[in-house]
Amino acid sequence: MAQINKPSDYFNTITWTGDGSSSRGLTGVGFQPDWVWLKRRDAVANNNVYDVIRGATNYLLTDSTNAEATIANRLTSFDSDGFTVGNSGNTNISGGTYVGWNWLAGGTAVSNTDGSITSSVSANTTSGFSIVSYTGTGANATVGHGLGVAPAVVLVKNRTTSGYDWFMYHHKNTSEPATDYLRLNLTSATTDNVVVWNDTEPTSLVFSISTSVGVNANTDEYIAYCFAEKKGFSKFGSYTGNGSTDGTFVYTGFKPAWVMMKRTDTTNDWFIYDSTRNTFNETNLKISANTSGAESTQTTNQIDILSNGFKCRGNAGATNASGGTYIYMVFAENPLVGTNNIPATAR
Repeated sequence: MAQINKPSDYFNTITWTGDGSSSRGLTGVGFQPDWVWLKRRDAVANNNVYDVIRGATNYLLTDSTNAEATIANRLTSFDSDGFTVGNSGNTNISGGTYVGWNWLAGGTAVSNTDGSITSSVSANTTSGFSIVSYTGTGANATVGHGLGVAPAVVLVKNRTTSGYDWFMYHHKNTSEPATDYLRLNLTSATTDNVVVWNDTEPTSLVFSISTSVGVNANTDEYIAYCFAEKKGFSKFGSYTGNGSTDGTFVYTGFKPAWVMMKRTDTTNDWFIYDSTRNTFNETNLKISANTSGAESTQTTNQIDILSNGFKCRGNAGATNASGGTYIYMVFAENPLVGTNNIPATAR
């Protein structure tokens, strides 16, 4: 498997302070993003996500069960080096502070007939990320994801009907991950139920869904975000906490740019850290995917971002309880090896 030597070609984080303007272009992403996750840092505000298939102005909230909605003054367009926002409090109120996480998929979606349900897919097989839309049938089904390898993570949301969670398959969630699911909008521990993934692991072509309205109600529209591990770019794994401030070290094979972790054996928030909001260790500025709360400074759940992974530096239950089980999603800032690490004069 080829290694990605410049992760910022596929994932990047930007921050900004709002100026209150009704149309503000934000640049510095380095590519035209296909999936954008926005969060106000200094005040209570929802986590907003946008993608190229559903279109700019159409948002979902990771901390809510709401259906997809449209608003004209949040994110208004995907641009060649970033995106444009309006003057919503969620995106550009004067003096507000914000973060935007950006992923590159495959641009305009194409039809995919690999599954029993025909899907629309924007896939980037190099970075192992695809955006998938499909219409539910209410019966056990498969959905093509376009990655060419089995995804390690699948995240699905009902776009049409409010009241349904964000369902996550994670390949290291349990020893039988297709029988279980996590919910991004909740603190809940892992749940075992056949009606989500039909007790069937994803393949190189499709992921499976059962009859839960959260993933497959007849005629409802859905969006799925699918991730496969790629050397030098992404890692989706698990670890066990040790309850010490000299905490568990998690090897990823690269320096992380973005880390999201969740305790799976009991209730706790989904913690997000990144190397843009924290430019040096300890990395302690936390945003939760499952709440609208402002960014907070951690004193017992902080981590160190290292050249080859991350290390827990707190001993609290959300990230490092003794014997606690956790899953994580990590995207890279720099690979441990590769042409990025060759001095410019030697290239």
